[in-house]
Amino acid sequence: MTTNRIATGAMPSVHSPVRTAALGVSITFLLVGVMGFIPGLTTDYGDMTFAGHHSGAELLGLFQVSILHNIVHLLFGVAGVLLARTTPGARAFLVGGGATYLVLWLYGLVVGDDTAANFVPVNAADDWLHLALGLGMIALGLLLTRRTDR
Repeated sequence: MTTNRIATGAMPSVHSPVRTAALGVSITFLLVGVMGFIPGLTTDYGDMTFAGHHSGAELLGLFQVSILHNIVHLLFGVAGVLLARTTPGARAFLVGGGATYLVLWLYGLVVGDDTAANFVPVNAADDWLHLALGLGMIALGLLLTRRTDR
């Protein structure tokens, strides 16, 4: 016997692929932001600073983090969750966020690891992750919303 979802009060989920992708990326940012505050997942946790290239803490022993860096990940995740509520918002989050990460990639390459301008902070591993995130997010935003009725 089949149950009618509407008759049981459960509303069917109407998520477009781009909304699902944006939500997945957003949740990942939230998780990374939280992980950055967990000793053990973040090596040299005691050397974490609020901001700046002097922070000695590294998420998973690889990606340099600071309190500000972790907060930015959390805020980015919250923004993505909110924007993923609509298809245009999800697309804007993925494409705009991806463009932001490409700018961060260039920023990291230009300022280098050990300069006062590196206030976020970022290291070489962060730089290449930002490139992958930027390209991946833009690709998701564009490919999952391209029109096929032309």
